[in-house]
Amino acid sequence: MSKKDYYQVLGVGRDADEKTIKKAFRKLAKKYHPDTNPGDEQAEKRFKEVNEAYDVLSDEKKRKLYDQYGSAAFEEGFQPGGGFGFNGQDFGNFGFGGGNGSYQSFHFGGQGAEDIFGDLFGSMFGGAGAAGAGARRSPSRGRDVTSMIEVSFDEAVFGCDKTLQIRGDGQNTAQSVKVHIPAGIEDGKSIRLRGKGAPGSAGNGDLLLKVKIREKPGFTRKGQDIYTTASIPFTTAVFGGEAIVETIDGRVNLKIPAGTQSGKKIRLRGKGVQKMNQPSQRGDHFVTIQIEVPSGLSAEAVRKLREFEQICRQDAAKSGN
Repeated sequence: MSKKDYYQVLGVGRDADEKTIKKAFRKLAKKYHPDTNPGDEQAEKRFKEVNEAYDVLSDEKKRKLYDQYGSAAFEEGFQPGGGFGFNGQDFGNFGFGGGNGSYQSFHFGGQGAEDIFGDLFGSMFGGAGAAGAGARRSPSRGRDVTSMIEVSFDEAVFGCDKTLQIRGDGQNTAQSVKVHIPAGIEDGKSIRLRGKGAPGSAGNGDLLLKVKIREKPGFTRKGQDIYTTASIPFTTAVFGGEAIVETIDGRVNLKIPAGTQSGKKIRLRGKGVQKMNQPSQRGDHFVTIQIEVPSGLSAEAVRKLREFEQICRQDAAKSGN
């Protein structure tokens, strides 16, 4: 157990009531949760400290012991007044899940804070029930398991259903599980399958599937926007016209303004990917123009281009450019 002042960790006074303590914990747990601070060791450390402090201060019996004896109340061999003792192993593992000190993964995506922390509080340790030579540990929920699922570019854009074979520890047969991939999901996002994680005495943990999206030749996705390129003839760039381009909705005619330069981006509004769980909101499709340089010209074509070049130089000279 940490020797830090638990009241200071949560930022509350020693006279704080249960509601104040819970409110402070929710705010800090969300701020420092590893899911919102990937790879940040300091945030993970603070998250564990906040979790540890809440576990003690939210429990009436533990809080009374802490207020009277401090962190020493949870050290091995402690015996207040010589009447009874506590085994440090019973109070040394505070976290979400099993007794290995690991945290469970909760995502703050589409759920509201109340739903998130309803799950979170449901897996916290309960009352200690101290009696005699030790304290009984409350049932713990199984740990969450993380895996990866790979989908195609189009499956991520339009959504799909996948069937996975899941085999738990010590199981000889695999279990078929249907997974829905929501339309518009982005690469690296996770899908939670509740109760499909590791078993525990208070229920199974969850299975978190991290989505990996395969690339599609010619298409680049950034959030809800899509980027492609279109090659057009030199004359179309000069005089204007149309070009057929591929979008996720099929082929469309793209209007090319006269005098279009190579590298210009033309936007097709609303032709991008829908926002996950919000089909009415779509990104845009950006087409980068590439101008085809003619090759294998006939002698007549070369002569005409030379004349064109000469006229352009004369026009530039007249305009002072």
